Amino acid sequence: MPDSRPQPPRSSSSPSVPPSPASPFPAEAASPARSDGSALLLCGARLTDGRTVDVRLGGGRIEAVGTAGSLTAHAPRLDLRGHLLLPAPAEPHAHCDTALSAEAEGPVLYGPAEVQRRTTEAALLQLGHGATAVRSHVRIGGVQGLGPLRAVLRAGRALRGLVDLTVVAMPRVLTGRAGADGLAMLRDALEMGASAVGGCPDLDPDPAGYVEAVLEVASAHDRPVDLHTDGADPARLARFAAMAGGLRAGVALGPCGGLDRLPGEVVAHTAERLAAAGVTVVCLPQGGCGAVDGRGTAPARLLHAAGVRVAAGSGALRDASNPVGRGDPLEAAYLLASRHGLRAEDAYEAVSASARAALELPAVRVEAGFPADLLAVRGDRLDGALSLAYSRIVVHRGRVVTRTSAVREFCGPASATAAAALDVPRQARGGATS
Repeated sequence: MPDSRPQPPRSSSSPSVPPSPASPFPAEAASPARSDGSALLLCGARLTDGRTVDVRLGGGRIEAVGTAGSLTAHAPRLDLRGHLLLPAPAEPHAHCDTALSAEAEGPVLYGPAEVQRRTTEAALLQLGHGATAVRSHVRIGGVQGLGPLRAVLRAGRALRGLVDLTVVAMPRVLTGRAGADGLAMLRDALEMGASAVGGCPDLDPDPAGYVEAVLEVASAHDRPVDLHTDGADPARLARFAAMAGGLRAGVALGPCGGLDRLPGEVVAHTAERLAAAGVTVVCLPQGGCGAVDGRGTAPARLLHAAGVRVAAGSGALRDASNPVGRGDPLEAAYLLASRHGLRAEDAYEAVSASARAALELPAVRVEAGFPADLLAVRGDRLDGALSLAYSRIVVHRGRVVTRTSAVREFCGPASATAAAALDVPRQARGGATS
């Protein structure tokens, strides 16, 4: 069946992203609201509580929510009848610098133009799925130094207004003699614009020393911490939580797939410590990433029940770690609901409210006064949206930034009687599809 959807802007290593030659928006929203104070009226959307509403946007925020047909505005209108309106997802754990490299012949190229191109394409792909904010973890040090991080930051500046792309600097080693260079490079990365301090303590000869160094730098620069760890050593994880408890900025650990291989009582005790320290666990239900071993997924239901903030990310996006990674937050939520026992509401919260909190972004609710970062999917229930959400409209800072439309058609039945009885979308005359 054909999938009729607008093509995103073609990415480039240049700082600007050219517009698509054909508008992907309906006629009534061909001039969507800008975040400079102009307005956009979303009409007839369904909310998760069953209400059908109009939503007026202005200045990048939600100005008003009222029953369908009750709001007016001298502004473009977007008909959302038949759509469920949700707070937009966020992507808390991406690797944009290596994304879309699985099919590369030979070694992955890390030149500035190549990294910026991959990052731009990956961020736009995830935006099309609904993620209006993306946090990308980027390795620093080694032969590449700060080059990939600089290219990802450049892509983020070029994408400003479409998607919020932030960077976590991941030094390789921070202890011993080699650690001095890593610490110096980490501080340079923060001065360049990295928004968070990360890395993988499991790969350092002194994991506790690595975490201590990360926390010290993060505290000095008032930045959040986002560390990679498999979580298979509960004592080490408990030490991490205890050390992170006093940090003013947020602390996230992920993907913590090793927790799923531990006895239930051990996980429960560890979860209590993580919850008490206010640590967010970012799990990767769609697959892991190259920074840590293992393919398991953190026990999201147990962690959530213990009071741990559980966010869900995509991890690898079609790179060597996961050549078929989709980068789709709704798929991550679907897997949390279908395989890990979370309610649909809690699963979606993991990719929206909890993911935004992990990125230290303001909360989004479909209520007046909140940021206008929204996702409209065809359907009327959240569980249906997690099951089958091909058609999506994404609103970022009060304007429609991307739209994906799926078209499904069927050929006519063999008998005229059956054709009259069935009410299904028909293919156009002579328009065979596959």
